Amino acid sequence: MSRTEAFRIACVACLGACIALLAGCKVGPDYRSPDTPVPGQYGEAASGADLAPFSRAVPDEADLSSWWKQFQDAELQSLIERALESNLDLRTAASRIRQAREQEVVAGAAALPSVNATGLGAYAHSNSPLSTRPQNGGAEGGQTNKLYVLGFDATWELDLFGGVRRGVEAARAASEAAEWQFRDAEVSLSAEVAVDYLTLCAARTRMAVVRDAIQRQEDTLELTEARRRAGFVTDLDVNQQRAQLAATRAQLPTLEAQARAMIHALAVLLAREPNAIADELASAVQLPNVPSTLPVGLPSDLLRRRPDIREAERTLASATAEVGVAVADLYPRFNLLGAVDYANTSLDGLLSSSNLTTFGGGLIRWPVFQGGRMRANVKAREEERQQAYFGYQKSVLTALQDAEDALARFNAEQRRLTALLESESAAASSLDIARSQYESGVVTFLNVLNANTTLLDVQDQLARSRLALAQSLVSVYKALGGGWDPSIDPASR
Repeated sequence: MSRTEAFRIACVACLGACIALLAGCKVGPDYRSPDTPVPGQYGEAASGADLAPFSRAVPDEADLSSWWKQFQDAELQSLIERALESNLDLRTAASRIRQAREQEVVAGAAALPSVNATGLGAYAHSNSPLSTRPQNGGAEGGQTNKLYVLGFDATWELDLFGGVRRGVEAARAASEAAEWQFRDAEVSLSAEVAVDYLTLCAARTRMAVVRDAIQRQEDTLELTEARRRAGFVTDLDVNQQRAQLAATRAQLPTLEAQARAMIHALAVLLAREPNAIADELASAVQLPNVPSTLPVGLPSDLLRRRPDIREAERTLASATAEVGVAVADLYPRFNLLGAVDYANTSLDGLLSSSNLTTFGGGLIRWPVFQGGRMRANVKAREEERQQAYFGYQKSVLTALQDAEDALARFNAEQRRLTALLESESAAASSLDIARSQYESGVVTFLNVLNANTTLLDVQDQLARSRLALAQSLVSVYKALGGGWDPSIDPASR
């Protein structure tokens, strides 16, 4: 072996070793999950520890993937499960996941060779006077040329500095962020269905309260008319009672419209036309009871359970990888080129080895001057990464605020409900006393009117308080990130 050949072999070996070393290199920052401190417990959970016999928040953690089952209402459970299967917003979110996964394939394809097959058939005829000799059967005074080419060409950009691999990281993180967007939509959807259903039940409960009040006031009207006929009272008492009765009846249409609106909203959430489930919901007349305990877990559980936090974290991971993609543009690009072609003036014998042409080569491109565009792009990506980090921090703080606010409203509404229960008992007793005293002529009819109004108002507030309590419980479950099942692939919806 000559010295020249030995030198060439050494150079090739050295180049191969350099390429092997560079192949494991990835420029740009490596992603690390942010360390976010959170409180050891919820402050509002501790403040609601004395709310027996109502629900009490406890630090235990439960499976909140199907939190609505704790209401023990079969219709509510059916509505939410069907909505999770058919809701159009969820289907759109699932489509975005599938789209993002295809973008992963697109990003990964840049690391593979690109191979193209080419075919060419060309025919040229000239009648120029300079073409005096016929060729290939051409006419006298003209010339005809034919050319047939069949071949393959390939290019391969070596990902020596990891730009493509960083792009794959970014695409994969974006795909995972899309999955968490879907999970967050599940959480919101289950809460929305529950709130609409509870509002429907509460509207019908309030309608029942009004109907009971109408019945009481009709009885009182009969009593007043009888006393007028007996000469004990004047038309004033009768007209006052009729006015109160008419005002009470006027409350029903508004409540009926609210109930119909909730039926329409629930149907659309199930991807049905507005009146499709009206008959099914005819029996929804009573608010479900709240569970006796509320397992809220610890604030640290939010980092794992809240889909919006997980989405923000994956967005940060994608932004970090995009910095590496931008940095890789500052380095040279190495391309391997190759082509194999068969060319002949006739199709006969086109694939003969005598018609074979091969080509191989390498190309290096290194941006020397771009007017600062590439370095500015790197800085822009770094700022996007910083923005994503701030967004992640805010999502954690917002989640903690949501949980504390929901627990505070839940605790406050339980205290309000306790007071209203006492008020209802006193108002009902006051009405009985006022009616009895009015029949005996001890008090005027104004006392009966006031007692009727007070009882109806308290009972309506009680129904609304029970609704607010149930809705605040839904808000607690939503704030805790409940409503999604990790065993189900969201892209399968």
